[in-house]
Amino acid sequence: MSEDKKPGTKETKYIFITGGVLSSLGKGMAAASIGALLKARGLSVTIQKLDPYINVDPGTMNPLQHGEVYVTDDGAETDLDLGHYERYLGEPLSQRNSHTSGSIYYRVITKERRGDYLGSTVQVIPHVTDEIKHAIRSLSEQNVDVAIIEIGGTVGDIESQPFLEAIRQMRGDLGKDLCLYVHLTLVPYLRAAGEYKTKPTQHSVKELRSLGIQPDIIICRCEEPLTTDLKRKIALFCDVEADAVFTSADVANVYEVPLKFYEEGLDQKIAIMLRLPAKNAKLDPWLKLVQTMANPKGDVTVGIVGKYVELKEAYKSLHEALIHGGVANDVKVTLSYINSEELTAKNLKENLAGLDAVLVPGGFGHRGIEGKIEAIQYARKNKIPFFGICLGLQCAVIEFARNVANIPDANSEEFNPFAENKVIYLMTEWFDPRKQCVEQRDSVSNKGGTMRLGSYPCQLTPGTLAQEMYGAKELIEERHRHRFEFNKAYKAALEEKGLVFSGMSPDGELAEIIELPGHPWFLGCQFHPEFKSTPMRPHPLFAGFIGAAKKYRAEKAK
Repeated sequence: MSEDKKPGTKETKYIFITGGVLSSLGKGMAAASIGALLKARGLSVTIQKLDPYINVDPGTMNPLQHGEVYVTDDGAETDLDLGHYERYLGEPLSQRNSHTSGSIYYRVITKERRGDYLGSTVQVIPHVTDEIKHAIRSLSEQNVDVAIIEIGGTVGDIESQPFLEAIRQMRGDLGKDLCLYVHLTLVPYLRAAGEYKTKPTQHSVKELRSLGIQPDIIICRCEEPLTTDLKRKIALFCDVEADAVFTSADVANVYEVPLKFYEEGLDQKIAIMLRLPAKNAKLDPWLKLVQTMANPKGDVTVGIVGKYVELKEAYKSLHEALIHGGVANDVKVTLSYINSEELTAKNLKENLAGLDAVLVPGGFGHRGIEGKIEAIQYARKNKIPFFGICLGLQCAVIEFARNVANIPDANSEEFNPFAENKVIYLMTEWFDPRKQCVEQRDSVSNKGGTMRLGSYPCQLTPGTLAQEMYGAKELIEERHRHRFEFNKAYKAALEEKGLVFSGMSPDGELAEIIELPGHPWFLGCQFHPEFKSTPMRPHPLFAGFIGAAKKYRAEKAK
């Protein structure tokens, strides 16, 4: 038993996942899939991401550079890999599951300024590495059987070295039975030569070993499953056991990955190496999910009108939640990404023709806003199912105010701070029910200022579409990431013209959901429901939205 282990708590075992050769090989997917397999064996699992960039968190990073910013219940802005973790584990994570170089150095510098180091010279080793190890060991406080830690970046990157040194030290601190190293690497196929090449993997492992880490398991990212001979060659040159080399081949559906790993015996090998209980994984839900997705009984096309469409990773959770909605309705969901900056009244019809539903996602800034408003008006007038999320709700309010409530200059303070009719505005103070206090808001309109982040309650109006979608619940909780709110001063004027505020904060101050009666499915929400959708439990709003798209398509075909 470890010296710091409390009586009655579990001896947490750690799996460290590193990546080599190049980025975007799928470390997050591998970590999530391993977590899903271990959970299916009856173990309690948590996953942590350690990112090497200097930003304290990805909240201020451009989605076109970094992809989606994922938000947890406690308001942490994290890397999109936490979305993979939650979707595959089916459990909420928190701030402790995501750390960056920036956040680690920030804590070290704060301690130094406070005098915690008692005048010592503060260095990468031991102070930074100790802080990293403290972040890792904090996962044991969740009393879990296994903690999986994914190290961002690629072995050889200079910024990753403190994290790799920290996990190297962890084996000495914990012992071999509590610590396992998994290395994900690339085995490319050269079509001209007609063969797979193992040399990049050999060099990647050599680089890792030069840092003092000998991988226990190697996962090879490749186009097709590797032959036994190739696996043996990799095992020989990389000094791992012959049955410790696994394939992560391309799949048609990312939810097949846990099943493919299971077929290769990855979870069994991990269980043997970490001396975990010998239980077989119960994968019936995963088998059913994959079979359902492989054999849909129909299809729908959803248009996503956004401004980050050049990088699909910017809408990763949204993409997955729509797929989950398809699973709930037994249909294949085809996504059509439409650049709102290029959308105008003149080309609107040709861009939206053939869609079975329109979705306007979240975002920041004024770029592409008028294109989004045009798309919303088109969906409203032509009775096409519409779903607005966060900024999408705000654009829907602006469109309705302008074109139905006869407020032609209606706008958001974010887009035009001098607009006379700010139907969306920046509140200067608001009540935070989580903290039971009044929060002062700043007037900063760029990222990095004060935002409403994390889970907040929403009171649903009886008899509305929103309440129907949530199964007649009266109170729900959803995750937020925004700064601007609906201006309540315009509520009565918009209600008079038919807009229904079907979800409000419990104190009645903040609009959370709007809808239009008489429309097949027109709903906007201020929160981000995609962050709580999983393949096993599709979010009710996405299930309802895709259900409406399915019905719309069927009626068009008549």
